[in-house]
Amino acid sequence: MKHQPIKIGTRDSELALWQAKKVAKELANLGYETELIPVKSTGDLNLDEPLYEMGITGIFTKTLDVALIKGKIDIAVHSMKDVPTHLPKGVVEAAVLPRADVSDLLIHKGEDFLKQKQATIATGSLRRKAQWLNKYPTHKVVNLRGNVNTRMQKLKDNNWNGAIFAAAGLERINLKPKNNLVLDWMIPAPAQGAMLVVCMENNKYCKKALANLNDAETEICVHIEREFLQTLEGGCTAPIGALAEFKDGKIHFKGALFSLDGKQNIEVKKIVSPSEATQLGKNCAREILANGGKELMKAIKKVLK
Repeated sequence: MKHQPIKIGTRDSELALWQAKKVAKELANLGYETELIPVKSTGDLNLDEPLYEMGITGIFTKTLDVALIKGKIDIAVHSMKDVPTHLPKGVVEAAVLPRADVSDLLIHKGEDFLKQKQATIATGSLRRKAQWLNKYPTHKVVNLRGNVNTRMQKLKDNNWNGAIFAAAGLERINLKPKNNLVLDWMIPAPAQGAMLVVCMENNKYCKKALANLNDAETEICVHIEREFLQTLEGGCTAPIGALAEFKDGKIHFKGALFSLDGKQNIEVKKIVSPSEATQLGKNCAREILANGGKELMKAIKKVLK
């Protein structure tokens, strides 16, 4: 029986289209026909308000979720760090692709400012802002929204010293300039650098097709990070960083919760064997909550209400 092409839903930014085309190519290699269906998301349409002020988690995934549930698309491709830890009813994770570079990069106009007291850095992420201010408390951080290309242009047009981007996004669309600095001290967002493909739970055909694209190690690591985020009740907004990595047969995890101004941070580090990883994210988050994280989360939520 010949199947209809798999309709791939994607946001219409250059990066989102790159990711959707990557999935289409992988599926084509396995003999599946596909069709790209670009959809504008609410998050892309409103570029002035910071994400956390829009009051919904999953701002970039909501439109695709609706298209999926209504049957307008068969699968949706996301940057996994944008996906809420709770998926809508009936929607399942069908594949986590091999992870790209997890680092945050500073795109700058000369590195001299790092030694200066006064400087302006741009980012739309509370996590990046809090960690930058933790390291450079006298610097100013301004809000920066939009897709990668828009943010790059805004950096050129303004007299900021630099802006922070995810390395994976810049590399995927060949936009990584030479004037970049890897912020190896910055803990990435949970699931940064990973791509997630979702479909409806009852869609056996797509689930079977996508199972071939799943990378088991990446899946384990991002689930630990997302469980950490979920237990801290971070949604997509609180300044939370988390990274789990396989090294020499062990899983190395580090996670942190920061205050919005970066002055406070509660960090946790663990090295466990894969067999001990089932509750790792949850246990690390509970440790943070017990060490003052509960009060810190309350204070953050109060401000972001």
